[in-house]
Amino acid sequence: MVGEPVTGIGVSRLHFPVTTLGPGRRAAIWLQGCSIHRAGCVSRDTWAAATSLTGTDAVADWAEEQADAGLTGITMSGGEPLDQTEQLVALLTDLRGRPRLTDKDILLYTGYAYSTVSGRHAAVLPLVDAIISGPYVASKPSDHPWIGSANQVLTLLTGRARDRFTKPAGPRQLQISADGGRIWMTGIPGRGDLERLQSLLAERGVLLGDVSWRL
Repeated sequence: MVGEPVTGIGVSRLHFPVTTLGPGRRAAIWLQGCSIHRAGCVSRDTWAAATSLTGTDAVADWAEEQADAGLTGITMSGGEPLDQTEQLVALLTDLRGRPRLTDKDILLYTGYAYSTVSGRHAAVLPLVDAIISGPYVASKPSDHPWIGSANQVLTLLTGRARDRFTKPAGPRQLQISADGGRIWMTGIPGRGDLERLQSLLAERGVLLGDVSWRL
């Protein structure tokens, strides 16, 4: 019915702590479903629409649970978060209303250009501190640790983001973790990093089956 509150959102994965997708120790929320389908995407497992929905309140509960474990910010990625704009706005509004999260910054990744975000999806802008926007282009590598290709833009929307989002010194890093019999790579890989990772694991007797960048 028209006017009913949004209660469910397609979620791919939740993980804490993440230190490679924004400053500090972050709660990362990957949403499921993407209509953009860019060549070279490392998260093709998030392209298909979600087969089930997770309550936006349950996702916000999970993020709030990390507040006592050194949480400094929240990163929203995907998939394409703005393919679920109404649900995303509901989730972000909930996160912003949690007293234990009021001092945490929120970073949104989107494959849409910022002009599209500010036009079609303007409702998200007051709810986030920073946006990394633009389609991934494999032929335009970036050396920025949080940005996949040089055409993508980091836009700082709040004073909190301008204070915190200083480009870190040192090389780009990836996080590797194991969960439920699967190996997860978190971060922005450079050219050849995924092949080197696969070879390194093979040397240690870990053979990969299906991988998200070749699904």
